[in-house]
Amino acid sequence: MRLLLAEDDPKLLKSLKHIFETNKFSVDVVSNGEDALHYALSGEYDGLVLDIMMPGLDGIEVLKRLRKEKVTTPALFLTARTEVSQRVEGLDAGADDYLPKPFSTSELLARVRAMLRRKDNYVPDLLSYKEVILNRSTYELCYGGSTQTLSGKEFQITEMMMQQPHTIISTEQFMTHIWGWDANVDTSVVWVHISNLRKKIAAIKAPIEIRFVRNAGYMLEDRI
Repeated sequence: MRLLLAEDDPKLLKSLKHIFETNKFSVDVVSNGEDALHYALSGEYDGLVLDIMMPGLDGIEVLKRLRKEKVTTPALFLTARTEVSQRVEGLDAGADDYLPKPFSTSELLARVRAMLRRKDNYVPDLLSYKEVILNRSTYELCYGGSTQTLSGKEFQITEMMMQQPHTIISTEQFMTHIWGWDANVDTSVVWVHISNLRKKIAAIKAPIEIRFVRNAGYMLEDRI
């Protein structure tokens, strides 16, 4: 697997490069947002690992521009930010996951493996339910001519629910399937993504909704 790593701290950049290469990843490294954008636009990477706070363009702006150009390469943010609102900003920009600093090597590798896991299996480009279409190539949710672009994790949650509508999916099932059983991430992140998804579903006036079932999980059903 080939990764693009963008980090402006030279010591951390060198350390991360060593970690990834030791674990059999091919890595290109850059230290600013402009270079990260230039390299990532090539589309030759299996995954992106981006620091948020970088000189020039920050990581969030880099990813926004990539998603605008339909570059769907999975992306993980490295960030010192810990507040939920700031995490949501990164996820809304199109990130698949985030990892607050400081972090352990094992957690970093687990997050990256989970991020890349969806590339292992081929799936059809389009998935539909109740005339709502999920484009698996562009991460777009479409209905009646309206479109909303999903982040990587929003896409994976939507895909799971559209594949089995009217079926309750537990938080643990989302965590295992999307983040990986060994990932060290708070389960509240599922709620954050579901909340964002509900807003995007409402924005395109889709005839579906995500219902919370107490002590059970979430279910995609027809909007009444």
